[in-house]
Amino acid sequence: MDVVKSNPSPRKRFFRRGIIILAILALAPLLQLSASVLVAPTAVFLSDADRTGRMTIQNPTDKPKEVSIFFSFGLPESDSLGNVQVLLQDSGVTDTRSAVDWLKAFPRKMVLAPGATQVVRFVARPPKDLPDGEYWARIVVRSQESQTSLPSQAGDDKITTKLNMIIQTAIILKYRTGNLVAKLDVVDTQVVSLDSAVNIFVNMENRGNVSYVGILQGRLLDAKNREISTERINLAVYHSLIRRLHLPFAEGNFQKPYHVEIFITNEGRKDLDPQNMIVGNKILLTMAAD
Repeated sequence: MDVVKSNPSPRKRFFRRGIIILAILALAPLLQLSASVLVAPTAVFLSDADRTGRMTIQNPTDKPKEVSIFFSFGLPESDSLGNVQVLLQDSGVTDTRSAVDWLKAFPRKMVLAPGATQVVRFVARPPKDLPDGEYWARIVVRSQESQTSLPSQAGDDKITTKLNMIIQTAIILKYRTGNLVAKLDVVDTQVVSLDSAVNIFVNMENRGNVSYVGILQGRLLDAKNREISTERINLAVYHSLIRRLHLPFAEGNFQKPYHVEIFITNEGRKDLDPQNMIVGNKILLTMAAD
């Protein structure tokens, strides 16, 4: 187990957002796609041993849906406050771990009747002599809603406008080859004590050749190691990431000085199939909370 003590401030990251006219493109989890299509599973794993995969798309609505499948690239990125988002890139990808260029989907376009289900198959054709590790892409499922008329202006010269509603979701695809190593490093931490809580900013770097997927847990403790509050969040670090833990003070007979304990592990995720987990290092981090 790695024990780390550090106290610099987190780095800032900046993001740009594109604007799409007359279309709404939303990255939404499975349960938020009930107005469009349902997608399963939520992650696809390919490897040298099996370069093919599959995904099921279902139309639960009472109207036909036009569905298209394509590949993009996007990893979780964070700003200096630990806010995380995924920004998709359809072109100009420079990440050496991108698998976008050598993935194929069959079929790529379809029309799903009400209640219909379609299986989409994926094939990876990686280049020769691919270095060991994990390679990533996003399977983007785009569903086109029915055209809807917007309210028009009154008068002889009134114009009727059509809004073409589009919903999309992005599913992670991982291709694995060779010797796989999961290793995480905490390079910076910052503890900010407020009147009612303690915020901890944890800056992490991936030192392995696969994504580090696990759990980040924080605990606020008093002088006798009694737990005041705790927070546990799911973690996915591909290159670098800052996450924020919010630990409120609670009423009780707690004694100062307070301190925080941070524990990182990629074991114990109940939402993932254990056979797809790459077990790596654990990190225990302790800091004063004053």
